[in-house]
Amino acid sequence: MEFEMKCNMSQMWSSDVQSGLDFEITHHPLTMRKVVNLIIAMERMKGSESTLSTEFRDENLLNFIMDSIVEEQIVFECASAPPAQVTRTGVEEQNITDGEKRSLVMVQNNMELHAVTLQGGADSRKVFLNMSTFLHPASTIGGRTVALGIRGQHLYLSCRKDGDSPTLHLEALEDNSLLNISSDSDMVRFLFYKQDTGVNISTLMSVAQPNWYISTAEQNNKPVEMCQETAKRYRSFNIGEIQGNVERQS
Repeated sequence: MEFEMKCNMSQMWSSDVQSGLDFEITHHPLTMRKVVNLIIAMERMKGSESTLSTEFRDENLLNFIMDSIVEEQIVFECASAPPAQVTRTGVEEQNITDGEKRSLVMVQNNMELHAVTLQGGADSRKVFLNMSTFLHPASTIGGRTVALGIRGQHLYLSCRKDGDSPTLHLEALEDNSLLNISSDSDMVRFLFYKQDTGVNISTLMSVAQPNWYISTAEQNNKPVEMCQETAKRYRSFNIGEIQGNVERQS
């Protein structure tokens, strides 16, 4: 019996497998699996007495090939990258006022910050910030990643979503808790993107709640809250180094 496989390639390869049985291939198999299958089938036919029989048919050849098939399995290794570590690189003492040059004061009973126009002699009520700067390797947003602490107290601003909308809070926290923050941890609520829009003029957008900004109301002595760009609130702050001799809060 003669079995022929023909293709359009010019190179020829042939091998006499058994007397009366000849393979003629005019195209190199596309994959190593096909080569292995073909070799195994040929070797099995060499050792089979049925190849000498005049009763050997196409069905017998097909059975040899099917029995000799080597399955090819492709294994993909799935591995997720570890969450990025946001590392603190430094701390600066900063003075902060809103777009109406109002200072921030803390209302102890409500644990809130209010934007207030301070009269002469009332500067002792003013809040200054310990602004920690972080290296955020996974950030795709321009600006510095910062945490905002109240100078002289273990209180930090945080943004979290308790209800329908994100809200601003003051939370007690030890300073060393912010040395390293995993980008997928709940501690991200203490981080904000400080985006400069002018000389010492910046917005403070929540890292945990994108497109929500720290803001002050148009009215005096109202709470500092989170808002979106469309809200009628002041989102820009003047943030700069403390000038003059300011008494440090203990």
